[in-house]
Amino acid sequence: MTATAARPGSTGTGGRAERFARPVLLAFLLVAAADLAGLLAGAESVHLIAKPLLMPLLAGYAALRGAPRLLVAALLFGWGGDVFLLADNDLAFLVGMGSFAVGHVCYLTLFGRGEGRGRAPAPLVTGAGYALVLAVFLVLIWPDLPADLRIPLTGYSLLLTAMAWRAGVFGPYAAVGGALFLLSDALIATGIAEWPQAPAPDFWVMLTYIAAQALLTLGVLTKHEPKHQPGA
Repeated sequence: MTATAARPGSTGTGGRAERFARPVLLAFLLVAAADLAGLLAGAESVHLIAKPLLMPLLAGYAALRGAPRLLVAALLFGWGGDVFLLADNDLAFLVGMGSFAVGHVCYLTLFGRGEGRGRAPAPLVTGAGYALVLAVFLVLIWPDLPADLRIPLTGYSLLLTAMAWRAGVFGPYAAVGGALFLLSDALIATGIAEWPQAPAPDFWVMLTYIAAQALLTLGVLTKHEPKHQPGA
């Protein structure tokens, strides 16, 4: 798998792909709005329908824009995590977390290849800041986590934090997206630990998650440069 997928324009269909991309993006935004509104209204059925549609639509938009395959894969593994986390049991939670973890590996690989193509590496001071925040968070939340989830959540948190740090390779949009992804999952962890929650906690989890994936996608699409231009 290469970091660069063939772009639609290379076969003379770039304009047609762009026409499809915009309606798909609009559909993603409408489904996201419906999901968030449903969570605020307490309409669980709306969330059950809307949530599984989000990442396939965003992945479809990214693919139509000629995104790297690793970005599309990361979004689809996020979709797998979304679906499994809809089930309310520990096994589904662990499988969903594993799917998200594979998505983060896709992101990390993509960001590493971005550095290899001449982009500035992620600043070490930012990485140190992320590491400090993660260490403090884990120390505080550890006693309140279920014993069987402590190690898996710690391993996942390390991977997610690395992704959030490295996201800056693709610019400020992706950097903010990585930070929001970390925040979204931290909100989930505080819920598992039964810490006090803000009103409508699922709304805040989904708002930060949707924004995170959208900004990561925007960041990669903005900075991504294909190796081959149309007609080359």
